[in-house]
Amino acid sequence: MSDCLLALRQAIKSKAAVTFTKDGESTTSVSAATHVHVPPNHSFPKDTPTRYRKPDSKSSDPSANPQDFYSLVAIYVAWMLKDLTGSEYMKQCREHGLSLGYISITERKAVIDWLEGKDTHPERFAPLSDANSSPSKRKYVPDTADTEAVKKIKQNEIELQDRNSVLRGIKPNNFSNIRASYADKLKKMKDAGKPGAGALPAVGQSSTDPKMAARKARNMYPIIMISSSPTALITMYNVKKFLQESVFETSQDARSRAAAEGNPRPEDMIPIYRKRTHIDSSGKETEHHARYFVVDSTEALAKFGADAWDRVVCVMTTGQAWQFRPYKWNDHGALFKG
Repeated sequence: MSDCLLALRQAIKSKAAVTFTKDGESTTSVSAATHVHVPPNHSFPKDTPTRYRKPDSKSSDPSANPQDFYSLVAIYVAWMLKDLTGSEYMKQCREHGLSLGYISITERKAVIDWLEGKDTHPERFAPLSDANSSPSKRKYVPDTADTEAVKKIKQNEIELQDRNSVLRGIKPNNFSNIRASYADKLKKMKDAGKPGAGALPAVGQSSTDPKMAARKARNMYPIIMISSSPTALITMYNVKKFLQESVFETSQDARSRAAAEGNPRPEDMIPIYRKRTHIDSSGKETEHHARYFVVDSTEALAKFGADAWDRVVCVMTTGQAWQFRPYKWNDHGALFKG
């Protein structure tokens, strides 16, 4: 069976007309439709879970955990309404029967970019059902002559060191004794926190559930405020290319490029993904993407909730006093203090 997400993306790239059907007949009502017809000849139930994960989901099987993935109709409606403002988009989603399960306004830009082939976020996709199958491999049998030649080469090899390799060391270390000693301490701490253990929590210690706190921390993506002035060096037109790709493009050039692509107005909030590389003690490199949100107005910032100002980690400004008036701290000295 064809993957509905890839079929939809291919249809959009080829500018084929995707339609809604009910009982085999075409319909313009999204809420009344039962299937989505994707050219050339695919028809999927509109509530089919795609492989596109919802935020904070780690599930890998859409059929087993459909609630952790966006549905096909939610993906297509996000693209179908891509030119609407955030408030109008949410209103249309409710009218189309997507009061639950629709693509949030903070996720919509990333979904649209992927459908149009402008961006990829592989960590957000579950693998295809046959992605885990691998061809059978023959056992490698080294050639004796090659082995001896390699040994001679390695005897005369001079290994160059850089700032990373010099810190790794060559002696294998076993830290199991440290782990064992702390395991005992952690067990005592857990036992002390159980009901009836007689230990009172320290003054000021939070009683928040650790799982809830971890879940909340995952949702607390940092926010960057930039100036709404059209003469600023960094605007909503060129900030994504500057922060995500480390490429500076003038605001005027970025505005012209966006207009040529059919995007005359920028989004009121833009997600930024920064790739980070971590090297563990064994020298293994792992990559992950850190997400930030960029806004240029307090109205857009208010959409993140009452604690949005606590998440602001950076403010870019041209310095005029009027820019600070709607801020939580309208005195620029207090804003940049510390």
